[in-house]
Amino acid sequence: MSDWFLTPEERGNPATDIDRDGSWSDGNLVRPLIHGAVYFQRLYDELCALLPGDRVYFTDWRGDADEALYRDGPTVGTVLCDLARSGVEVRGLLWRSHSDHLSFNAQENQLLGTELNEAGAEILLDQRVRRLASHHQKLFVIRHRIAGEKDVAFVGGIDLSHQRRDDHRHLGDPQQAPMDPRYGNRTPWHDVALEIRGPVVGDLLRTFVERWDDPHPLDRRTPYRVLVQRKARMPRHPSKLPESFPDPPAAGRHAVQVLRTYGHKHPGFPFAPHGEYSIARAYRKAFERAQRLIYIEDQYLWSSVVAEGICTALERAPELRVIAVVPRYPDSDGRITGPPARYAQLQAIDAMRAVAPDRVAVYNLENADGVPIYVHAKVCVVDDEWFTCGSDNFNRRSWTNDSELTCAVVGEGLPRSLRSELWAEHLGMEPVLDPVEGFAQWAKTAAALDGWHAAGRVGVRPPGQIRRHRPVRVRGLAAVWSQFMSDHVYDPDGRPRAMRRRDEF
Repeated sequence: MSDWFLTPEERGNPATDIDRDGSWSDGNLVRPLIHGAVYFQRLYDELCALLPGDRVYFTDWRGDADEALYRDGPTVGTVLCDLARSGVEVRGLLWRSHSDHLSFNAQENQLLGTELNEAGAEILLDQRVRRLASHHQKLFVIRHRIAGEKDVAFVGGIDLSHQRRDDHRHLGDPQQAPMDPRYGNRTPWHDVALEIRGPVVGDLLRTFVERWDDPHPLDRRTPYRVLVQRKARMPRHPSKLPESFPDPPAAGRHAVQVLRTYGHKHPGFPFAPHGEYSIARAYRKAFERAQRLIYIEDQYLWSSVVAEGICTALERAPELRVIAVVPRYPDSDGRITGPPARYAQLQAIDAMRAVAPDRVAVYNLENADGVPIYVHAKVCVVDDEWFTCGSDNFNRRSWTNDSELTCAVVGEGLPRSLRSELWAEHLGMEPVLDPVEGFAQWAKTAAALDGWHAAGRVGVRPPGQIRRHRPVRVRGLAAVWSQFMSDHVYDPDGRPRAMRRRDEF
């Protein structure tokens, strides 16, 4: 396993508690949950089975109290409030976020936190991050007081928020959040999460506990923030967590490694005083082993830092193919917001194509009505042996600056099975899993759908969802200010200066 997973020394963060019994965990059962509707239903089922004395711990970037967990079903806020009132211990860490006026989520997160706290839960608005950074981790840990074998964790890219509850039809969540208008008034949404059972649930809980027990103030004590928190009656300090239950017993044959990002800041995180960059390090290590296929689904695929490891792999392995699936347009593609996003993505794509123009392909998705599907998934499969799913995106921000949480998985053919399921949906047919032949199948399928659109959409629509990705280039003066905005606002670098100079993680 050390061929794929990081050793404790390679993680580079001796302050963390999650490596206490080794850097990865055997004996787990991992189930990929493709689509937000599938994830929400599984989360609801597990929450409804809880009894007084059981425990729920969660982290999130955005939470909407009124988001329905299934069609005509109860909302996120209702289910969690009912649990808290019934005697289930509910603790949560929501990113404090920036104002909705800046297209962020401060009001939504505050509303969910206030609603749950009034019901007897304990939800904190957490801003213990670098400036211009966010808490982006998405995690649910469910512990049972009596039946530890039922303990489960959910990790992935899906927030408890509007727009995420879509299914394989990609007709969109009826509860819409602000998006580029080309995605329509019900944005089709593609996302993935993992349902995990076994001993690694203990490591995931320790990730939550490390953040919860951070003694630093939850927020910067400006007069404005003091007034906001007092008005919302939000806790200023976390209460002590109860003694933890033992780690769950073995549940399967999957090996799992918990990976994180924490940027370097002052004062430092007690559990990562110099930051942690194990997500970036894990990708670099996996790319060094890649021989035949790197398959990526990502919201961004930005920056040269991210592309470097893939470019090196393409140069080293002449049979290696790279397929990436990304959104057709940024979520906000205005005159100011769009160019920095497209500039950063083209920087990464151009670097990979310069090395291997015939072995790199980037696609986007659309539903049966031709509406673009927003790709929010964060998945990477390497050689059908190792895959990741979590909160991190392929950009410098996720690898160095924001708090992120991802699981890497090896074992029992699961990486290949996940790739097969994703490819079958995107291609609209039985996928060819051989990397070389599959690469050609993707090109042929996308060409057919592109050609049908170019011919005026006459006749039967070809199968599949995939289109060649052709972002609009950023040129002239726009390229100058887009590069500056990308480097300093959109995709900041959270590493110490010495590490940046050496281009290390």
